[in-house]
Amino acid sequence: MTKFLQRWTVFAGLVVIWQLLGWFADDPFFPPPSKIVSAAWDWWVLEPENFTGHVVPSVVRLLSGWVIASVLGVSLGLLLGRSDRAMEYAGPLLVFLRSIPPPALVPVFLLLFKAGTSMQLATIVFGVIWPVLLNSVDGARSVDVTKVDTSAVFRIPRWQWVLGVVLPAASPKIFAGLRVSLSLSLVLMVISELVGTDNGIGSQLMQAQREFDYTRMWAGIVLLGVLGYGLNTALLAVERRALAWQPRSRDEQHA
Repeated sequence: MTKFLQRWTVFAGLVVIWQLLGWFADDPFFPPPSKIVSAAWDWWVLEPENFTGHVVPSVVRLLSGWVIASVLGVSLGLLLGRSDRAMEYAGPLLVFLRSIPPPALVPVFLLLFKAGTSMQLATIVFGVIWPVLLNSVDGARSVDVTKVDTSAVFRIPRWQWVLGVVLPAASPKIFAGLRVSLSLSLVLMVISELVGTDNGIGSQLMQAQREFDYTRMWAGIVLLGVLGYGLNTALLAVERRALAWQPRSRDEQHA
């Protein structure tokens, strides 16, 4: 609890400093937090159609792309991680594909899927699958040899062995990949909305920049930060519950 208060005290102090600097500088490019909050209130609360027409679709795209990438990444990662031969064949292809910057494929996805949700989902899925996939591979490879031998002796069915032995052993690394991919999905959601769409947070940021409405632009940026913090907090809560069987350090227990 003490560390929680310390973190938020530092955050509040930085906001106060930003507010004071914004007042004294009076720079339209860097408005104080009070003006940003006021613009956000007018934009998202007093005009709820903006919230339902831009924020909700963006969150749906983000979570949909992340869930699809997570399911594919975990499934392929466990499969490749438990098969040395499959990894030998697939390894070079994975290294090649993960080296391609996802924004560079936006024109390709535009040609394949046209502008819209399909293109945005493809961009998000391609960009965020790699942390989940590679961490799942490492997690599947880290299964204790004793557990593998014991499962073989008792002739545990394949599906039960994967769900009851491999998946729990790989879960810590899988969740590490999920956290990284969730942050990336927020970034790629914004990038995918900058091209060929007229709704979403990313498109509204671009429109505010074109109209020189920098206060509204900052309100969108702050909204992205709040979304990222909220999603990360929710995922950490799920992770702690799912991995409650693991011993935790003293710092984690008091966090």
